[in-house]
Amino acid sequence: MQINVAQLLKQAAGASRSYEIDATLSFEELAEYHVQGEVELIRTEEGILVRGVFSGKSSLMCGRCLTLFDYALTFKIGEEFLPSIDVISGIPLPLADDSTAFTVDEHHVLDLSEAIRQYGLLAVPMKPLCRPDCAGLCPQCGANLNQGACHCVPGSQKSAWSELEKLNSIRKLR
Repeated sequence: MQINVAQLLKQAAGASRSYEIDATLSFEELAEYHVQGEVELIRTEEGILVRGVFSGKSSLMCGRCLTLFDYALTFKIGEEFLPSIDVISGIPLPLADDSTAFTVDEHHVLDLSEAIRQYGLLAVPMKPLCRPDCAGLCPQCGANLNQGACHCVPGSQKSAWSELEKLNSIRKLR
């Protein structure tokens, strides 16, 4: 998702361009996801402001039952990209002390991939659920309770605190 912004950098602040985005991205955290949207690039005094609304679909793992499911992502982007080279003179520009700032490369190409990755990650819930009433896994046998009840005997599972309860009962006897 690279856009050459050399002509926009030559214009006065306030000039803008709009682009339709329709791409499939592949990232470690989100596996592969398809994203669509419209982005507006606005020339500012320092660089280019990128604003856009995106929607996409990613495959996530449910936080309760550990099954993969498709999740619809919707997010907005609002970031300023700073040029690294002056478009007219070709002289390198000093970058801000902020190492997290997005930049336009030395060929005047603005790459949206990293910004979309970051905003896409923020749009994913911390604990994704395949459905709101997901029953999860049986803590004893690991069966997916969304597919039906397991055959475990209720109350037969050992408490996670059972060993500490034994120590506590020994201490009380003393």
